[in-house]
Amino acid sequence: MKVTETHLKGCFIIEPSVFHDERGLFFESFQKEQLERVIGHEVDFVQDNQSISKQGVLRGLHFQEGAHAQAKLVQVIKGEVLDVIVDLRKDSLTFGQHMTIELSDTNKKLVFIPKGMAHGFVVRSKEAIFAYKCDAYYHQPAERGLIYNDSTLGIDWGYPSEDVILSAKDAALPTFKELYS
Repeated sequence: MKVTETHLKGCFIIEPSVFHDERGLFFESFQKEQLERVIGHEVDFVQDNQSISKQGVLRGLHFQEGAHAQAKLVQVIKGEVLDVIVDLRKDSLTFGQHMTIELSDTNKKLVFIPKGMAHGFVVRSKEAIFAYKCDAYYHQPAERGLIYNDSTLGIDWGYPSEDVILSAKDAALPTFKELYS
């Protein structure tokens, strides 16, 4: 397993060791002790989620705040997405900065996203199955988000904006300045 910390402190890209033979392949997508050793603290995932989305669907940018903030371990089971993470930790040197990474069933990469970050993705393949573990339960009153095309954040989603498919809820999310000014 190869683990790389991104420029967003506490956010890690995980590339599992993949074993191929005549039957197919095998890899560990999660191993608690290894993950905790890498991130430097205990994590207790309590909820697993999956979404199935068609090409052009953009989900995000989502987060939960306060006592209900969630750390996540995300991966793509089928297809390809551009995954986006935004640092919302006000005391962080990278507050307001973001990172993007391609996640796919081909590269098998995972991303550990610490609490205090917004997260979203856009589906690039015909369909994608996106899976993620959370260390806190979904709590609707703590749910927040940022509009995906916020000019302050300047995220290049690598997908034509006119072809993006958004939920009504995600289309009505506030800007970064509306949340933090």
